[in-house]
Amino acid sequence: MKQSIIINGKDHAIDVDGNMPLLWFLRDHLEFTGTKFGCGSGLCGACTVHVDGQAIRSCVIPVSSLVGKKITTIEGLSENGDHPLQKAWLNNNVPQCGYCQAGQIMNAASLLAVNASPSEEEIDTAMKGNICRCGTYQRIKKAIAEAADTLSKEV
Repeated sequence: MKQSIIINGKDHAIDVDGNMPLLWFLRDHLEFTGTKFGCGSGLCGACTVHVDGQAIRSCVIPVSSLVGKKITTIEGLSENGDHPLQKAWLNNNVPQCGYCQAGQIMNAASLLAVNASPSEEEIDTAMKGNICRCGTYQRIKKAIAEAADTLSKEV
């Protein structure tokens, strides 16, 4: 029996070596290139996706360990790129090179899913493991706070 995982709401057969990191399955086999390769050690956050709603580093988790799990990539966060975080990112001119941004947004979305009104300190703590080589940390923090405010008004 073939094993499969659910990615962005669709079932995908695992037709690769089960030890392959999820990152490479996403990028090379499914062509979901929004998730980026950064360090390959789970330290920089560029490859962050959600597994059952939790932010994880896709470069260090084998696809075989994800059978029956629901995975969301940046492509699955919203159909039209209109998630409050994506809008706040643009409103605050967060991206420079853009390389880390998908991972930053996915980590922030995981934070806001469990804490709709995070303090500055809680944002700093949650985002600590995501590296931005361009140093846009203040704009990232401001965008997360703006998205939290938007989400709180939608409830």
